[in-house]
Amino acid sequence: MAATGSPGSSGGDIEHGYPHLDTVRAAVTALYKRLSYDTVRTFDTSVLPADVAFDDGEELYAGAQRVARAMVQHLRLPDARVIVAFRDMTLAANVELTAGPEYFVELNTRFKTHRRDIGAALAHEVMHVYLHRLDLSFPGTPANEILTDTATAYLGAGWLLLDAYREHGPFAQKLGYLTPEEFGYVLAKRALLFGEDPAPWFTSPQAYDAYKAGMALARRDAQQPPLAAAGWAGRRRYAGARRAAQDPRRAGRPDSRAPAGGYAFEGNGPLRVSFPCPTCHQRIRVPVRGRLRARCGLCRTELECDT
Repeated sequence: MAATGSPGSSGGDIEHGYPHLDTVRAAVTALYKRLSYDTVRTFDTSVLPADVAFDDGEELYAGAQRVARAMVQHLRLPDARVIVAFRDMTLAANVELTAGPEYFVELNTRFKTHRRDIGAALAHEVMHVYLHRLDLSFPGTPANEILTDTATAYLGAGWLLLDAYREHGPFAQKLGYLTPEEFGYVLAKRALLFGEDPAPWFTSPQAYDAYKAGMALARRDAQQPPLAAAGWAGRRRYAGARRAAQDPRRAGRPDSRAPAGGYAFEGNGPLRVSFPCPTCHQRIRVPVRGRLRARCGLCRTELECDT
């Protein structure tokens, strides 16, 4: 039996930027590998605000159970029963992972008076149950929690976690292990995939700003060489790296990888270039022969390339 929890941060403890980006991208790849393209596509609709709305007039425990059921139904765990309790603890929430079918989730007692964030806390904990049943995990607690946050956002419940990020004067709050911008990035990747914009659901202005920042980075993923949409500066760097890779004096040397672009030239016969898919981040390998169309075998994204 394993216990796992979700942290809560406040004040100056809130980290920003993209310190976990490599793990986030690896988590997206792992989801596609474990679930398959077809299963990922079934999560094209997010948990809706009406499903997790929780006002002060609703009985606390009945409301928490209702929201937990909404998360279970969203993740299609019909034989899983989540029982919610409250207690004083350091973590925002905690779940005991057992063989099921009952799972016990404990929420920090502060949620008794901050009911609007109960959905966010339960989204993370029920995702732990989902991943546990899939037998999908990363080694080490930090990486596994990043996987859980990424999966929650990518599969349609993580907008709640980003919306729990708020700053009002001296008060600041964030739930989950990802930074606000990393949550925004994963939600943007989902929005670009499904055409579903979560922005109207945000009640936090800071959450909206983090989502915009994440969207800018997500769009840049699709503008890296050798993709045809790459900008002039990226194309110029790519051409220089390609010339170096084609130099006969390079024979026998290690692959030439462009640090900023993530692409690598491989082979001494017909030269090939590998690069991360902008959707699922699985590496794709294509011959270096000018313009061509590639298709990711994992997420089926079709890509226009200029190699």
